[in-house]
Amino acid sequence: MRKTSGDHRGFTLIELMIVVAIIGILAAIALPRFSAMLEKSREGQTKGNLNSIHSAASIYYGDQKGIWPTTLSTISVYNFSQYLDNVGAVKVTGYFIQGAVNPSGTKVTLTTQSSVPTGSGSGWLYDSMNGSFYVNSTVTDSKQLPYSFYGFE
Repeated sequence: MRKTSGDHRGFTLIELMIVVAIIGILAAIALPRFSAMLEKSREGQTKGNLNSIHSAASIYYGDQKGIWPTTLSTISVYNFSQYLDNVGAVKVTGYFIQGAVNPSGTKVTLTTQSSVPTGSGSGWLYDSMNGSFYVNSTVTDSKQLPYSFYGFE
């Protein structure tokens, strides 16, 4: 701070430019880290949603004496909605892979062939033969694990 004649005080232009440059550098460092932290929280939420769906299907399996739900639809012989109000969304966005297809959504793709995802998909994959749930995508997360491994790691 520079003193001028009289009682006028203030910052010089150089001092203000240095402060703005420092704030810009801090923002450039913080924003990518913030985005990565947001994606990690989405990964956690996706894992939580997967566990909720799997728990509901396991309870259904017990109630139906060893039969997995054939569909997650609320319109079926055994109403799955009494076990789970709604299927939580896949929240991950493929942030850690450049140009990755976003697997987000609540769409559930059914399979009865004991198959696992082989590419980029959307939402969940459900195998009604053994009650397995997967994120329907082989895109990798922050730990370089495919999203389809969630629940099995």
